[in-house]
Amino acid sequence: MDSPTVSISSEIPKELHETLENYLSRHPDWDQDRVVTAALSLFLLQSGDADRRAARIYLDSLFRRN
Repeated sequence: MDSPTVSISSEIPKELHETLENYLSRHPDWDQDRVVTAALSLFLLQSGDADRRAARIYLDSLFRRN
């Protein structure tokens, strides 16, 4: 069973956007959605406000499992 997906629209600082574009150009197996998913799930894990589902999503994003 697939998890529901929520679309997020957010403005980020220009420097962060440029760094992300640079990273994605050097890592074609990653895309913006994968980076944001990994970053958000890692943030929640490090903040202590997440459960095992966030850990699973983080690991899935790193190892590109759908």
